[in-house]
Amino acid sequence: MAFQQGGDRFGRPPRQMHKAVCSDCNKECEVPFKPSGDRPIYCKECFSKRRDSGR
Repeated sequence: MAFQQGGDRFGRPPRQMHKAVCSDCNKECEVPFKPSGDRPIYCKECFSKRRDSGR
């Protein structure tokens, strides 16, 4: 399966990532949305732990 340069196989442009700091572990991470500051942000690992534990 070949990916086109600068996007994915469906022709979508690459997702813009935004730097953030995880609300649980304080590690710098990147998220696919612009953080507004009114909700917690979680890195991939902390998000996965929270999802698996049912919150």
